[in-house]
Amino acid sequence: MKHQPTLAFRDATLAADLPKRPILGLPVVNATTEATVNALLSGAARSVFFLNAHCANLRAGNREYADALTRADMVLPDGIGVELAARMTGGGLTENLNGTDFTPALLTEAARRGLSVFLFGAQPGTAEKAALTLAAKIPGLRITGTLDGYDGAADPEAAIARINTSGADILLVAMGVPMQELWIDRHLPELRPRLVLGVGALFDFLAGNVRRAPVAVRKAKLEWGWRLMQEPRRLAKRYLIGNGTFLARASLHALHVAGREAVAKRALDMALSATLLVVLAPVLLLVAALIRLESKGPALFHQQRVGRDGRPFTILKFRTMHTDAEARLAAIRAQSDRQGICFKSRHDPRVTRVGRFLRRYSVDELPQILNVFKGDMSLVGPRPALPSEVAAYPAAALERLKARPGITGLWQVSGRADIGFDKMVDMDVAYVRSRSVLLDLMLLALTARAVLSGRGAY
Repeated sequence: MKHQPTLAFRDATLAADLPKRPILGLPVVNATTEATVNALLSGAARSVFFLNAHCANLRAGNREYADALTRADMVLPDGIGVELAARMTGGGLTENLNGTDFTPALLTEAARRGLSVFLFGAQPGTAEKAALTLAAKIPGLRITGTLDGYDGAADPEAAIARINTSGADILLVAMGVPMQELWIDRHLPELRPRLVLGVGALFDFLAGNVRRAPVAVRKAKLEWGWRLMQEPRRLAKRYLIGNGTFLARASLHALHVAGREAVAKRALDMALSATLLVVLAPVLLLVAALIRLESKGPALFHQQRVGRDGRPFTILKFRTMHTDAEARLAAIRAQSDRQGICFKSRHDPRVTRVGRFLRRYSVDELPQILNVFKGDMSLVGPRPALPSEVAAYPAAALERLKARPGITGLWQVSGRADIGFDKMVDMDVAYVRSRSVLLDLMLLALTARAVLSGRGAY
């Protein structure tokens, strides 16, 4: 039975509105830190757990822990493993909401709203040190008490009484997985704080007991490797064997959910995109240098596009226009050489000299290989549209959003910009309905001929 809060309100609308994404059958939040923090502090959930690769492995072999995760009001994604599992079934996650970064963000906003926190768990003295760090980093944060997870947790009734008497709005429990989740799941009806989170090793990081990976390592999503180097004996099994076990489990789950053809297509995308990124690295660097030499501004162009099932993502291209191109679009929209809602002009005055060459031979699309590797795009599929274009789509065109967008496809090998919008939609819908790995391989082979001919490229 789902636990209900005793003293806190619940905003069912907020809870329902926060997007979720199934990871190994478990609904996991798929939202930004800001949106999630706002939902939690507005009462959208009471018990909050985190899911990483290690947690997923424990869940597979521990029924009591699996049930606790299922009963949690909200589960947040933690780490590159969960991100990869999400991509195996058709798309990534909006943000990595790991507890070490997410919880301080939550407490910062809690302090702004005048809410208080109680720290419970870890070795004796650690919660106190963590509290001092939080107080120094988050001005105005009210910390109503601390209690260790050893002698302090020996008598659950006494611990709960101390927590409740403190009047804390938020309770952080740091006992490690799965002990903390089992403790929260068991005692939630008796606890008065309106928000309870299981935060793992957070107190150890805050207290300085464990060194966090440098920012560059975290951005590269290799924090697990850093922790392995810090504690190889304790963590070798978890990361070296556990990560492989998790990826195998996630792959089998993806195979079951998405089907063999979809998994084979994603495997082809990952293998070819990784190979191309390595082989073409010198070319990519040379093109970037040429762009910068001709005109001021960045070599790469970032733009929001609409991906599979209408999910937005940021597409990467080599910049082929002057930096004021977007501002000048309205003035030249009437010059479009293409029928329909998508603007294309053979003599677009915004395009640079280097840009014309890049466009003619589709070199400007090469950075999208990184989009393919990340899972936002596929090597083959409908071209990703602008949000403004999708907003103007007729009903029939929405079907092209059922596939992951691609770098190449039927439209590209059949004439590109020489083909009108309606015909392009017909081609994309035909691809969506009949896509297969064999068809992708054929279209990739035909793409080389289309690129060399330069037909429709401008």
